[in-house]
Amino acid sequence: MTTFFISDLHLCDQQPHTSKSFINFCKNKARDARALYILGDFFEYWLGDDALDKTAQTVQRELKSLTQSGIAVYFMAGNRDFLLGEQFATSCGMKIIEEPHVIQLMGQSVLLVHGDAECTDDLPYQKVRSMFRDSSWQKEFLSLPIEQRIAFAQQAREQSQQHTQSSSTEIMDVNTAAIDSLYKKHQVKTIIHGHTHRPAVHQNQSYTRIVLGDWHHQTSYLAVDEAGFQLINH
Repeated sequence: MTTFFISDLHLCDQQPHTSKSFINFCKNKARDARALYILGDFFEYWLGDDALDKTAQTVQRELKSLTQSGIAVYFMAGNRDFLLGEQFATSCGMKIIEEPHVIQLMGQSVLLVHGDAECTDDLPYQKVRSMFRDSSWQKEFLSLPIEQRIAFAQQAREQSQQHTQSSSTEIMDVNTAAIDSLYKKHQVKTIIHGHTHRPAVHQNQSYTRIVLGDWHHQTSYLAVDEAGFQLINH
C-alpha cells in the first residue's frame, strides 16, 4: 500500500479550487493509502480550534471519513497552521506529530520536517517564528475574541507577502548547513519537507532530500510504495 506526503495546500475559503482538489484527492488517490502525512501549511491560517470556517469544516469531514476507513492521517504544523490543536485533530481522527519526526518507511529511516525552521538565512522570519511558537504567546492569542484574531491574521499575511517580495530567493530557501545538521543528528537516508514551494529531489552522497510542492496551481504529493519514492506534480 502507498504512503502519501503532502504540504502547503494553504486551504481557505478564498481558494475553493484548492479545497476541491484536496477533496478529490481524498476520495480517490488517498483511498488506497496506508497513511497520509500532512507536513504543514495545510491551511492558509488557523485561528484556533474554536474558529472553523467552511473550508475547515469540509476538510474535517473528509479527514474523518479517511481515518474511519482505516487510513492513518498524521499532521505536522507549518508556519501558517501552528495553532491547530488536539480538539480538531481528535475530531478528524488524525494524530499530531512534532518536528523533527523520524519514521521507518520501506526499510529505511526517513526524517520529516515542515522546512521553515531550516530557512536560517531569513533572520527576520526566524525571529517572528520564535515568538509565534512560544506557548505563552499562543495562549494569549487564543484568548482573544475571534474577530481580533481574524484582524491579526490578515495583517500578518500582508506583512508576510511584503517580506517575501522584498527578500532574495536564496534567503527564502532552506540553508544547506541546517539540512546537513539534521542528517548528522538523525542519520537518516531521506529527508522530506515542504514550505519552500520548490518541489524537487536533491541527492548527495549521504542522503536524499525531497521537497514537496504547493497546491496553488497543481496537485503535488509524494507517493511511497514498493516501486520507490515518486514525487508527483500535475
